[in-house]
Amino acid sequence: MPPESKLHFFVFCLRFFFNTFKMNNIHKLEQTATQVRRDIVRMVHACQSGHPGGSLGCADLLTALFFDQMNINPEKFDMNGQNEDLFFLSNGHISPLFYSVLARRGYFPVSELASFRKMHSRLQGHPATLEELPGVRVASGSLGQGLSVAIGAALAKRLNNDPGLVFVLMGDGEQQEGQIWEAVLHAGARKIDNIIAIIDYNGQQIDGPVDKIMPLGDLGAKYEAFGWKVIPFDGNNMSETVETISQAKQQACKGIPQLLLMKTEMGQGVDFMMGTHKWHGSAPNDEQLAKALSQLEETLGDY
Repeated sequence: MPPESKLHFFVFCLRFFFNTFKMNNIHKLEQTATQVRRDIVRMVHACQSGHPGGSLGCADLLTALFFDQMNINPEKFDMNGQNEDLFFLSNGHISPLFYSVLARRGYFPVSELASFRKMHSRLQGHPATLEELPGVRVASGSLGQGLSVAIGAALAKRLNNDPGLVFVLMGDGEQQEGQIWEAVLHAGARKIDNIIAIIDYNGQQIDGPVDKIMPLGDLGAKYEAFGWKVIPFDGNNMSETVETISQAKQQACKGIPQLLLMKTEMGQGVDFMMGTHKWHGSAPNDEQLAKALSQLEETLGDY
């Protein structure tokens, strides 16, 4: 075989094995996200309280972050997170998702998910720090505050020459809060480039469609006007989600903060919960739970 042919064959083999590994990894992440969705509907049903819609919609994102893209150390969690990537959940009402991902990733026992929203549980309706739940670094749920907290953490990492990145997830209805825009302005002006903000743009909030409650206009253009780089993507496509986060990581620390504008479907994975604000904060009954679980394959084992 000529040397050129050997080289071409070698490159072909490398590409084949890389693509196979990539496809297998995406498949595993999709399976994990499906199990997380099962956890969400079971947790909210068990206590008849919580927010399943947004939790289901963001399951692919948090699975990609915690199981593939972030540099984290669940076994040695501390509040400082030095030399690690940090994640802050600003829209804290999607706590069922956050708790499921943290448990499945090894921050605390999966069996503890059964205590969601119960008396004396560490798994409060909104994440809190008093309970010292591993993985939770800030109390959240009062909307509009998460980006400010994340910027503070990013500045601390910058001062400490810490290479870790800071991720923060916000809701689209949350963009109606004034504090958000003070933080957006500050990050753009100070070129805080070790932060990657994400907006769950599902178009729904608790009182109805975002465009009817308080239209956001061209949200991407607004962030760009404040000095941010904006990357739109489909947050319910695992492959695209992983690629987008990876791209943002490669472009981090280059003089500009980044916003990942994530289009999702509220209630993704459960057909009767999709496309409506009605499941923003409603719990399924027994019949609805059974129907939801029939659409979500058990992949990692229920708690």
